[in-house]
Amino acid sequence: MFTERRLTGECAAVRDAYAPDALVLNCDRDFETLDPAVAEELLLVTDSVDPISYDGDWLPPSAPELLRRYAGGDLTVGMPGDGGVAWTRQTTPPCVFVKPRLETSPDPFVSFLLAEALVEVGLDEPEHFLGFFGERYRDLVSATDDRLDATDQYQLAAALYDAYLGLQTRREFADWADDYPDLHAAWADAGERLTPRLDDLPAEMAQGRTAFAAAAELACSGVKHGLDLPAPFAALDTDAYLQYGADYAVQWAETTFEKMA
Repeated sequence: MFTERRLTGECAAVRDAYAPDALVLNCDRDFETLDPAVAEELLLVTDSVDPISYDGDWLPPSAPELLRRYAGGDLTVGMPGDGGVAWTRQTTPPCVFVKPRLETSPDPFVSFLLAEALVEVGLDEPEHFLGFFGERYRDLVSATDDRLDATDQYQLAAALYDAYLGLQTRREFADWADDYPDLHAAWADAGERLTPRLDDLPAEMAQGRTAFAAAAELACSGVKHGLDLPAPFAALDTDAYLQYGADYAVQWAETTFEKMA
């Protein structure tokens, strides 16, 4: 299931700088969440596995079953929305997973995703939005109950946490032009490719062609590149979000959805 991926050049240097203990693994099949039996195979390539758990009271009755399983004591690695690269600190050393879906992606883009994951591993932040929102996840769900179902609420929460992490990772990438020029260029290129989609987003939302949660996912991806975001998502690109974290995100959701009522 897992084989160690050899890093070279700038990616190897980024690992040394941000997450020197991290183990980067190729996976032999795609996944959103690893089956617990498969996840236990990590014991073959790591020193130890310490499953994470959270207070079940943080979850509203409508929470998806997969989120309930993640909050419980079973080893759960990877969650919907992680994309082609996922990471966990439930192992010693921490692991970064590269999924087969990236085999046809351009090498610079894969390197950017790897570097982003390594920077995130080095942050003192949870690996999933549930650890970020904590008991305030129920408040986020309550604020959006009239317009979003449980799946969309999950997607929105994941997007909001992606923006929170993106505020931190972009500070690193933005300073990499000299030390890691190829990764800096890949980061900038990914942002340029995203820009036209963000430009079209207000019209798509107004015409009902893009749902709110999907729009949030797209806009919050723009945060990590420092792009101009349309309303109401521009309010997430602020130092206040870094300062107040989940409280700010919930307040943003409450204000946004009150205006939509």
